Amino acid sequence: MLGTFLKRKLSNEKVANIFVNTLIDVLDNGFKEVAGLINDDPAFESHPDVKENQNGEFDLIVIAGNLSFLESTFDSEQADAVGKLIFEKLGKIYGVTQHEFETLIRKYQSFINHVNAPSKNMIYGMSKAIFHKYKLNEFQNEYFYKMQAPNPLFLKRMDEVVTNFIWDWDAFFKKYKI
Repeated sequence: MLGTFLKRKLSNEKVANIFVNTLIDVLDNGFKEVAGLINDDPAFESHPDVKENQNGEFDLIVIAGNLSFLESTFDSEQADAVGKLIFEKLGKIYGVTQHEFETLIRKYQSFINHVNAPSKNMIYGMSKAIFHKYKLNEFQNEYFYKMQAPNPLFLKRMDEVVTNFIWDWDAFFKKYKI
């Protein structure tokens, strides 16, 4: 009860800074392990050989997923305000305008939704997007290769991995208010 009164109030700018800095740090430090997990996954008959520096697709999928969760966590006005700041900051990091980066992320969100249809589970969609963007179908056994569908065991393991890259808004709101 006392924790409710002791929450720090943060501006939209500060929330965007914390979100971007933490997300970039996690992405920079986490893909090496993700690449290793993909390469060693028993669902593949041969190793995909995803390199530690091939993090671009993964980063964009994780950013797109996290921004989808942001949009479903906040009311639309707050999500727009914080989202705009996040797109602006990430655009600077990636060397593009806020509009260009937002367009790119919207394309990734659309791709995730497309490969995941009819499911609405974003985590599952992110795992499927990773499968497709890294062209992992060619490493599967003949059955799944012909179906052009990810092995469900790979997806289950990738869901667990992707979950570690999702911003925990519940924990954030226990400590801060906006």
